[in-house]
Amino acid sequence: MRRSVRLADARDLPVWRRPVTLLFLMAIAMPLSFATWSALLNNFVIEVADFDGADIGWLHSVREIPGFLAVGVIAIIIFIHEQVLALIALTLLGVATAATAWFPQMGGILTITMLSSIGFHYYETVNQSLQLQWLPKERAPQMLGLLLAAASGATLVAYVLIVMTWKAFDLSYNFVYLVSGGLTLVMVGYCAFAFPRFEAPNPQIKKMILRRRYWLYYLLQFMSGARRQIFVVFAGFMMVEHFGFEVDEVTGLFLINLVANMVLAPLMGRAVFRFGERNTLVFEYIGLVCVFLAYGGVYWFGWGVVLAAALYVLDHLFFALALALKTYFQKIAAPGDIAPTAAVAFTINHIAAVFLPALLGYLWLVSPSLVFLLAAGMAATSLALALMIPRHPAPGNETVFAQGLAAPAE
Repeated sequence: MRRSVRLADARDLPVWRRPVTLLFLMAIAMPLSFATWSALLNNFVIEVADFDGADIGWLHSVREIPGFLAVGVIAIIIFIHEQVLALIALTLLGVATAATAWFPQMGGILTITMLSSIGFHYYETVNQSLQLQWLPKERAPQMLGLLLAAASGATLVAYVLIVMTWKAFDLSYNFVYLVSGGLTLVMVGYCAFAFPRFEAPNPQIKKMILRRRYWLYYLLQFMSGARRQIFVVFAGFMMVEHFGFEVDEVTGLFLINLVANMVLAPLMGRAVFRFGERNTLVFEYIGLVCVFLAYGGVYWFGWGVVLAAALYVLDHLFFALALALKTYFQKIAAPGDIAPTAAVAFTINHIAAVFLPALLGYLWLVSPSLVFLLAAGMAATSLALALMIPRHPAPGNETVFAQGLAAPAE
């Protein structure tokens, strides 16, 4: 990455050196480490480190701290180009994943988790910024769908290889972590040497900004993070606690979700392009309200395991439509606001992750159905917010209340 190339001139490069190709390679490199780390985590900490419930709670709290502090990216890009920072973050994720099994004690696992989480969350923050800067607005929905499908495909490969080889070859945690982290590092090395540094036409503001005219985007991000925590923490937990799912059955649900994402994510991107961000998000939130109410029905009415599993898959697919939130911001943002706002939005999205799982864990002990009823209420709130998105969002037309007004300075 010795020379710089303007984004407008990148079209003259061979396909294997263009910005979109780099986005696809990074989208594949990240889940090779993260998906493997996640798939083995629970078994590793229980079998090797003898974790109990309190220990795993601390681990997940530590894991979410870097997401809450993602706003720190703004300070780093003052000194480091965003593309370089993305590769550094992926390197940190790969190294931490490869070294995970070397530290089988509480302190070591928490330290490695913190390092890998910094790499993951800082990469995700910068990657979102690069996607919105590098992808043309008219093609962004479709390309975001394809990128999501590529990431899902890489995760699927990681899961299938683990399932097929873990017992057949009597693999160790150390071997699998080394291989997955090493593959990420190999891909990062290729990306560092094969691609020039791409320069977007609009320099990014390198300080934290909060624009009044982005208020709806901020609220939608907060609600998205809160709903996702309920799904991530409690939907899978319900399948194990209430229905007694074994590891292979839970993994089977993950695989179904991944295949569905690979097939449907490009179609979702096309749907956003055809029907617009408002209609797509309204459809998503109506679907999530129904899914969360049905989750409650599993406890209220004793509905069966097949319905619960189907709801789990639908839940995951509805969340994939959140790419419309990215393209909504792309359309209303000033070009120089994308990087700092991506960092601020990532932090806002993770506010709930700091406290919501712990609080709702106590509510779960009283009534699991109340947890899902609260999630349905959050989805309904998001639905009300989505109805405030105009049909054709643009600077100065960020909400239905701003139509016809000139874009304000902040």
